[in-house]
Amino acid sequence: MIRADKGDIVKVHYTGRLADGTVFDASPADRPLHFITGKEEVIPGFEAAVTGMYLGEKKSVTIPAEQAYGPHHERYVDTVERSRLPAGLELQAGRQLEVTGEDDERLLLLVTALTETTVTLDGNHPLAGKDLHFDIELLAVDKKPPV
Repeated sequence: MIRADKGDIVKVHYTGRLADGTVFDASPADRPLHFITGKEEVIPGFEAAVTGMYLGEKKSVTIPAEQAYGPHHERYVDTVERSRLPAGLELQAGRQLEVTGEDDERLLLLVTALTETTVTLDGNHPLAGKDLHFDIELLAVDKKPPV
């Protein structure tokens, strides 16, 4: 049987759920996810779950936050005065804002709270601090060439 090892190109179908069962992501039926194991192209826990699977195998795993998007850090949450934001900016709790940092890096910030004078923004990944549940099916393994 063919098994996924480090350095292999793999194709998988997956569905990712939160603890309450909410689906946060899934591979489209016609476009499985493909990545090279060991290249850190996906979150560490997902890569670890796929490595060692056999072609055609299906499994369900729970990946702790530390092996997914890490813990939620309060240092990435800030409340700013609305006057510091561009005029006419439409703000709504639960929506993301894309901002450009001083080094021209683009950042996504989640609007978590609004008052008449302030906006609370969260720079953590939306899945930070959450354990993630995945149903995974290994569809293909392209073995690394022998060295």
